[in-house]
Amino acid sequence: MALLSPSFSSPSYRLFRCRRSNNISSKYHHGGEPTKELKISPSRVSTRSVSIKEGISRRDLVLIGLSSSLSTLLPLSSSPVTFAAEEAGKMGSMVDEINAYSYAYPLELPSEKLVFKWVESRKPERYSSAAPLSPDARLRIVSERLDLIDNLVISVSIGPPNSTFLTSKDKKTWTAKDVADSVLSDKSALRVTSSQRLEESSVLDAHSTDIDGEPYWYYEYLVRKSPTKIAEASKMYRHYISSTAERDGYLYTINASTLGKQWDMMGPVLERAVESFRLLPPTDSYVPPYKDPWRFW
Repeated sequence: MALLSPSFSSPSYRLFRCRRSNNISSKYHHGGEPTKELKISPSRVSTRSVSIKEGISRRDLVLIGLSSSLSTLLPLSSSPVTFAAEEAGKMGSMVDEINAYSYAYPLELPSEKLVFKWVESRKPERYSSAAPLSPDARLRIVSERLDLIDNLVISVSIGPPNSTFLTSKDKKTWTAKDVADSVLSDKSALRVTSSQRLEESSVLDAHSTDIDGEPYWYYEYLVRKSPTKIAEASKMYRHYISSTAERDGYLYTINASTLGKQWDMMGPVLERAVESFRLLPPTDSYVPPYKDPWRFW
């Protein structure tokens, strides 16, 4: 159930640093070894090349090809709250009691005089009945909201760790890059191998921090797709930022994304949404993912 909270405290630190680039071949900043501290140290500069894959999932086509002709859609009604950060506007609060997590999402971008028009495309639901992101149904979307006009997507997915990348049962030993690879290897609608799915994505940065004694892994990545043969592949990609936490043997991940060409403008507000993601103490409404894991009704 999506609830709106009257207040939401802003984090006093920034976990992401926005990359300002409209060119896919630009240089990106990479972090060093994953840190467990709240303060993220400046990163080194290196160049990373990304291979292009022709395979397309229908979901990616929809996300990339959203048109401004849908401007008549109305925003979700919500009670706004405020972030005390640069260029910050009012934020809404989303609380999913079924899966026991919360996050804040932007309602406006004052610097651009934008009011976001969010549509709750997937209401919160239990893992066992949620839509799968891959043929093996391991990773599933449990909630999603879209701004079709500004081409923004915020979703939360749940799935078990991939033992190929996360070999230890001790999550304290997991690196942010390995967690990112675990999630991305299952995030595909195509019947391809894990390595092929990873080639569709390029992780730009990955790091971790402890919040209330629990590790949260943060990573930023690109997904390239070419919806038409005449489109320039280098311009058709989505820029993602994500945060993952673990509970009861499952990974809970928030993903926020927009088109690469819009990252300079939309990146900061998406970062704040991802930074606000928290697992909550379970209530009576909580349904653990391992309960009826293969049930689709």
